[in-house]
Amino acid sequence: MNIESNYCSTLLRYIPDPMNERLEEIKARYDELTKQLSEPDVMSDQKRYRDLAREHSQLADIVRIYAKYRKLQESLPGLGELAQSTGDDELRTMAAAELRQAEAELPGVEDELKLLLVPRDPNDAKNVIVEIRAGTGGEEAALFAADLFRMYTRYAEQKGWKVELIDENTTGLGGFKEVVFGVSGEDVYGYLKYESGVHRVQRVPSTEASGRIHTSAASVAVLPEAEEVEVEINPTDLRIDVYRAGGHGGQNVNKVETAIRITHIATGIVVQCQDERSQYQNRLKAMRFLRARLYDHMIEEKDASLAAQRRSMVRSGDRSEKIRTYNFPQNRVTDHRIGLTLYNLSGIIDGSLDSLIEQIRLADRMERLNGSGVSTFGS
Repeated sequence: MNIESNYCSTLLRYIPDPMNERLEEIKARYDELTKQLSEPDVMSDQKRYRDLAREHSQLADIVRIYAKYRKLQESLPGLGELAQSTGDDELRTMAAAELRQAEAELPGVEDELKLLLVPRDPNDAKNVIVEIRAGTGGEEAALFAADLFRMYTRYAEQKGWKVELIDENTTGLGGFKEVVFGVSGEDVYGYLKYESGVHRVQRVPSTEASGRIHTSAASVAVLPEAEEVEVEINPTDLRIDVYRAGGHGGQNVNKVETAIRITHIATGIVVQCQDERSQYQNRLKAMRFLRARLYDHMIEEKDASLAAQRRSMVRSGDRSEKIRTYNFPQNRVTDHRIGLTLYNLSGIIDGSLDSLIEQIRLADRMERLNGSGVSTFGS
């Protein structure tokens, strides 16, 4: 092995100066945030503290990997000199081994840094509103929509997120024609945005006497929640209807008009909420849902290609336009966007989604790093 040749080639892989400058800026900002988070005036302001803590957390991985990169980088000259020395044979052998290990690690750490430097979606830190609708497949599709709702609820529990039901339209067998719910917590949209699309299921329905496998589908739309300052809603643009709630809700159901339906006249967007016992609380939830739908509408108008993709994949509910297939007989889940197949359907449908979502997040960052900055994974 030519130690000197390998050492020189490793030096050529160093991260370029502009990227090093950016990393130094990030480290300086991280150190500044660390200091600010311990200051009394920041600690006494909950909103400011929360915002700074979120930024601090977002930079932590970059700073950690950058420190590892610098340590490897700075060790190379000394190890190279020791490996080329004519002194102690044992020391020279150890230095050569450590140099080979550092050279082997450095490219992977460099690639990891590059991925971490891919610009974040500004919506990643937002809470979300999720809509699940039964598509092709009748009652079996509605039951699958209920399975997806439980899957996301359990995933949220594992992540420490809060789930809040907004609206539901149930079937007689316990399925959902449609269910709408909010999820709040840390970086919720950054994880769940990849779930938007048509999900297909292949299994033998409990009502199928012959044991024949059926294929059904449900569509999922994940909308980032918008703040009031991001979406201005003119009250004169709204038509608000109240009606008696149906379904679950105890003694209040069908006796008092607490359910709310809001129509945004300009866009034709309709939202509703009947989950709360008071009309006021249902109205607050419905307005949150409306802001999210209008924010999504604004994003689509700015990006025609994204709008076309969402119309074809999220809202059609067509089995052919799937992003993922859940095959129960084979205990298999396949994500068609990245060609990934996992034989752990039982765990995934029970909420263990991280193994799947993390690989999709990585593929998304790789695509944005190597391409034009536009990802087909769609936010």
